[in-house]
Amino acid sequence: MSSSIKKIEITYNPINVSNTFTNGDIVSGQVSVEVAKDCQISSFYIRFKGKADVFWSETHGQTTHTYHAKDKYFSVRQYFIRDSNSKDDQIPHQSGETYSNVVRPRIHVYPFTFQFPLQNIPSTFTGADGTIVYLLEAVLSRSMRMDSKKSTMINFVGRGDLNPVPGLMEPQHETMDKKMKLFTSGTVAMDVNLEKSGFFQGEGLKVKAFIKNDSSREIKPKYCIYQKHSFFAQGKRRVHTKDLIKEVGKPIPAKASENVTHVIAIPQDVEPSILNCSIIKAEHRLRVYLDVKYASDPEIKFDIVILPVHQVPAVATAPTAASDFGIGPFGSYGNPNPPMWGFGPQQPPPGYQPAGPPPPYGAH
Repeated sequence: MSSSIKKIEITYNPINVSNTFTNGDIVSGQVSVEVAKDCQISSFYIRFKGKADVFWSETHGQTTHTYHAKDKYFSVRQYFIRDSNSKDDQIPHQSGETYSNVVRPRIHVYPFTFQFPLQNIPSTFTGADGTIVYLLEAVLSRSMRMDSKKSTMINFVGRGDLNPVPGLMEPQHETMDKKMKLFTSGTVAMDVNLEKSGFFQGEGLKVKAFIKNDSSREIKPKYCIYQKHSFFAQGKRRVHTKDLIKEVGKPIPAKASENVTHVIAIPQDVEPSILNCSIIKAEHRLRVYLDVKYASDPEIKFDIVILPVHQVPAVATAPTAASDFGIGPFGSYGNPNPPMWGFGPQQPPPGYQPAGPPPPYGAH
């Protein structure tokens, strides 16, 4: 910041206890500018945008290759002080006049209101090689000086009904049988059923299995829910996996068969699946396997989808700031009911269809 512009701060009003927004929600707040001495502003605006970004590098011998991809969802500006070359509308002052481009020493407050689009966009995400972010960015420009900028992130979780995945409520069924070798003789077999493939955060995932142990050793059924992050750029794919939950069932003796039911509690804070981004996928899978000593473990995998549970909006909460800067005594600037900016009436456009998932792995 320059000696004239001491500080710029963005605050916005949370709408629920988790400080999470979804499609169609209103984002309202204010930009506070602390001015130390008289100065003239060329332009001043706040931008509301959403984007996905993927980047990674690989080294092969003496050569390093970088892979980069971007996906832009929206970007809208709301001008407080408009540059003469700008075509965007300027927000009126509460008195009906425009904001002055000459500011005096004190804290000036500029309110704003945006709205998240109703259209199908992916949830906020941070991974090893990519991010999906939604943010507010204030940009103040003055002649012959570097722009003064401030930004703050907004946590967004998309509505599941805007990205319907077929078959989420349909049962899943898989079977497996395997002949043991080396130090274990005989065979083992599994017949596993899930009631569905879509599960909400905090829900119990019930696994029903018929396990037949015709081997010479005791076996243990085991369960693992893991996440799979895939990043796509320039025809390449980068994958990271991580185990989230691992549980063990009761052992089944040799030459015995049992019906087994096991319920896995899905954590309430587990990240939801992301299947509607063209360059990032966040998937979840359930692995059911049999732990057999001195033998490779027979297994069955199921694709599952973790769905978000949205909070009920709260009545009133304090604004969320980009820093801990105190507001202090405001000047006379600021419209308590600024016009809403960005997307107009939130109705899907004619012929609107939700975006499909990225291409299958084989296409990359």
